[in-house]
Amino acid sequence: MNSRTLLMFSAISGFFYVAFGAFATHKLAPHLSPQHWEYIQLAMRYQIVHTLILVGIATILMRKTILWFYWAGIFFSVGILLFSGSLYCMALTQVRLLSYFTPIGGFSFLIGWTLIFIGALRLRAPASRHE
Repeated sequence: MNSRTLLMFSAISGFFYVAFGAFATHKLAPHLSPQHWEYIQLAMRYQIVHTLILVGIATILMRKTILWFYWAGIFFSVGILLFSGSLYCMALTQVRLLSYFTPIGGFSFLIGWTLIFIGALRLRAPASRHE
């Protein structure tokens, strides 16, 4: 997955966030239980945060390949699909079996954030300028 692929995934995820958010708010909310509506809201919050982070990671990767950030982008993408995706599916289909994917997606988010931290630690500090 290169920066172009990350940006395309981010664009699709962002589009889905806006389109599904509008549809869910105006059409689905009156028909969902409070618990299922909370699933959708939680999935959307995590999806948009990590979608925006992916845009940032892809932007960094366009300038310089940093392996730690590259893998963080992959784990964030997997997290969006598994965490948010399973919550959306549970809210809409009420299939409880999908709940097993939610913590895997959450753990993927945690791995991604850890990789960002490690990558930041390993960045070389810019040389100090003496003027």
